[in-house]
Amino acid sequence: MDSHLTDSLPQSTPTLPSSEELKAELLDIPEPPEMPPAVPPPGYEDAVTGAVKYIRAKRGGDLVGIILVGSGARRAVTAHSDIDLIVLVKGPADAQEMIRVGDRLVDIRYGEHKTVAEDLAYSTRLAPLLRKGRILYDHEDIAAQLIAKAAQRFRQGPPAAGIHERIRLKAECLHWLGKVEDLRDRPNTAQYLLQLFFEDCVSAFFRLRGLWYTAPVDTLRFLASRDAALGELASQFLSAATLHDRLTIGRRFADTLFREIPLPPRVD
Repeated sequence: MDSHLTDSLPQSTPTLPSSEELKAELLDIPEPPEMPPAVPPPGYEDAVTGAVKYIRAKRGGDLVGIILVGSGARRAVTAHSDIDLIVLVKGPADAQEMIRVGDRLVDIRYGEHKTVAEDLAYSTRLAPLLRKGRILYDHEDIAAQLIAKAAQRFRQGPPAAGIHERIRLKAECLHWLGKVEDLRDRPNTAQYLLQLFFEDCVSAFFRLRGLWYTAPVDTLRFLASRDAALGELASQFLSAATLHDRLTIGRRFADTLFREIPLPPRVD
């Protein structure tokens, strides 16, 4: 047959599969497998062991307890997590030491064990820090008793902030804003001061609301869960592209946070 005749004949239309046929070809989507429990990166436990050996050799008979706190105690260790230790001793002690074991930085805070126990009644940070602590060394159950006392203190709630503390918190945060206003022409310094302002405001939020401080990694999420408006302002502040925008949002954040707190009395 001539090619020009063949080209003129109608072409057959391919048959499309029906929806039932298409569905029959689909495979069931398997359920996602359960994630295995998080495990500390290699070397973390070895570094903890090395730090304990260092402390025991340094303090000797003065030592009564070593407690691991922070991400290590919460089982939230990452490849870059530090090791945070509270070391309880018999004699007077109020010191801090930084050492490195392998690739880990170790933050060691020393305290006289009776003083630390007494401070639980007043400190806004000790109870949430210690209640989930992991005991690495204990003499006569002193560390275990301290952790039990911290858990009990945590259930009672933090000490209330009186009116003078509330006014002081507001004044300190507004002081940072005033410094930033004065240093607009030095944007790097102004941005640094704005960050200090924001950190003080977040700390003030916990004191004003009568809440224990959370772990730093959870702070903003916790704030947003308790006050959606403040949480949104915090997000805008951290993502602001310019100094002007960040300063403007910072003012709104402070106004919202401290709106019911009076300013210090003025004496002319």
